[in-house]
Amino acid sequence: MKQTSLNIIAIGIFVITMSSLLGPIFNLSPVIPAIATFSVLVLATIDTLGWQGQGGMIIVDLVEGASSERRDRIIRHEAGHFLVAYLLEIPISGYALSAWEAFRQGQSAQGGVRFDDQKLAAQLQKGIISDQIVDRYCIVWMAGIAAEDLVYGNAEGGAEDRAKITAILRQLKRPGESKLKQSWASLQARSLLENHQSAYEALVKAMTERASVSDCYQTIKQHLSVG
Repeated sequence: MKQTSLNIIAIGIFVITMSSLLGPIFNLSPVIPAIATFSVLVLATIDTLGWQGQGGMIIVDLVEGASSERRDRIIRHEAGHFLVAYLLEIPISGYALSAWEAFRQGQSAQGGVRFDDQKLAAQLQKGIISDQIVDRYCIVWMAGIAAEDLVYGNAEGGAEDRAKITAILRQLKRPGESKLKQSWASLQARSLLENHQSAYEALVKAMTERASVSDCYQTIKQHLSVG
């Protein structure tokens, strides 16, 4: 069962436990917690088997993204990916700042910046991939973590980004390089962001307003020329 569905179950169990404890105080029937328990388990099962965990991901994303600080972190994280991808000439096909936005765009219910990674996939399929391509994607994947760390002094997101680096190096039969590659790529991404802070801040504003990819490109170009 996916982690998102497990999170939903955990939330449901918490609510059920509280209703059981507070039930006698508010004269709630003991049947209510039982029905709630059954409903949560059924929904989690349907979500996992029928929707591949997308429903749970949307709900968890809505709960986690309720605070303004969390929303700001997400935008700054994704803007890091976006800007570094632009600087390293990796095409961007779209972005979503929440699972719900991704779902509405017809994507799997997972927010983030989407890259045109046909070149990477083609080289992986052939079994011949250049170190330059691997390095570029590793830097882009670590750029969200680097952006958070640059702004907040720490990073809360990025587990899936790290997992991508681990997965590609495992496929290349170089799993032992994962941690070193992550550290190196994070430093490279941070340097790019520090050297283009005006473009980064302008991009954050544009993405907050849900500007299109082409408009985000134009915003970056304008501020790079100024810088």
